[in-house]
Amino acid sequence: MPAWLTVVGIGDDGFAGLGRPARRALLEASVVYGGERHLAMLPARLTARRAAWPRAFDLAPLLAERGGAVCVLASGDPMLFGVGATLARQLPAGELRVLPAPSSLSLAAARLGWPLQDVATVSLVGRPLPTLNAHLHDGARVFVLSADGRTPAVLAELLNARGFGATRMTVLEHLGGALERRIDGRADQWSAGEVAALNLIALDCRATEGAPRLPLTCGLPDDAFRHDGQLTKRDVRAITLARLAPTPGELLWDVGAGSGSIGIEWMRAHATCRAIAIEGHAERQRFIEHNRDALGVPGLQLVAGRAPEALQGLPVPDAVFIGGGVTAPGVLEACWASLREGGRLVANAVTLQGEAALAAWRERHGGTLTRIALADAQPLGGFDTWRQALPITLLEATKPVGGGDVNAAGTANAIDAATAGSFTNATNVKTGTNAKNDANAKSATNAVSSTSVTNEAKATKGTSTTNTDLPQKP
Repeated sequence: MPAWLTVVGIGDDGFAGLGRPARRALLEASVVYGGERHLAMLPARLTARRAAWPRAFDLAPLLAERGGAVCVLASGDPMLFGVGATLARQLPAGELRVLPAPSSLSLAAARLGWPLQDVATVSLVGRPLPTLNAHLHDGARVFVLSADGRTPAVLAELLNARGFGATRMTVLEHLGGALERRIDGRADQWSAGEVAALNLIALDCRATEGAPRLPLTCGLPDDAFRHDGQLTKRDVRAITLARLAPTPGELLWDVGAGSGSIGIEWMRAHATCRAIAIEGHAERQRFIEHNRDALGVPGLQLVAGRAPEALQGLPVPDAVFIGGGVTAPGVLEACWASLREGGRLVANAVTLQGEAALAAWRERHGGTLTRIALADAQPLGGFDTWRQALPITLLEATKPVGGGDVNAAGTANAIDAATAGSFTNATNVKTGTNAKNDANAKSATNAVSSTSVTNEAKATKGTSTTNTDLPQKP
């Protein structure tokens, strides 16, 4: 089928700013879809029927026009956080033609003299404000696509709360149009008054003293997370994430998530990485909700429940981490059955019973066992001595390819078998919520660390127990 749908990017300069191909497409169209603001830019001589998007955005009416001469109006470049990208996921490439206009990002970069490839972009149109937190670094430049005219003031409040009050903010209204205007200021002095709904915010980030320093590498400081001790500690977390090996677009299950640290750092590795945190403890669920917002990944999905029951119906994962509950009946088996072929399973244990469960599972399915022993230098009288942390046993396994299809039905069967027919699905799914970051700053003394990592060529045999109350989350 030839291209029946043309997506026309239109700027604030309206129909007059369109190129010849875009004008011809609109003149020949039988129907034009778009927002009310865009449709109002069309001249009266266009005979096409005008169809405004419904308040509850729905592509069904548009797709019902398949085969006709249809146009869609979109802001600037439709493939940049726009409806063009949404349509491209639903239509074969041959049915869709996109005619972009200069994007607001291109215009903003031109006005400010910022190399566009060096600027991060965050859209807050239909997305939670805490998404920005992952991009706040001293010296970073960020373009923020505003939700409306209130966004600059709300953003200034967030920057102040995060220790970035010295950030220079530039609001650009109606870029490319007759009403274009520029407003400059600092986040800690922001009082711009009324701002046009159509605006873009440019941030030249400047951290103030005491602002959290959150590196791009895995292994954030422990005090970056709100927790009750059930936290995979920094050095162990860095090793664990290296074994999980996040790559773009992959989905992680963080089973027995505790504070959510593994899933959060997995998602911070790349903007397209996804994670589901499974946690049955109510207070820790609140920690996860706080931490995911404070660390810039509000899209982390929280499932309130315990494995293996809570795994029912979840999307097939590319990787699974089990940080708590390895001795619970059926957890390892259900996670392994759910994992896609070629996916990675990593599990940590701190107790003898947990270690025995991992060793027994390895004998059946393969994989590697690694023991992680850490020690910090601590004062002892007038001297220093090594203070040993509890050793961690880490299991890593990759699911063989060719062992059978992994699908929802197979996952359900594995979970049902693991729970011996006593399954009750009482899982709640909680999506990202905004939360204020009041993570406690933790003072640290100078210390020297010693790390010992040992790969075990052969695991000792042992039997698993049902004790899931670990003294400390590995």
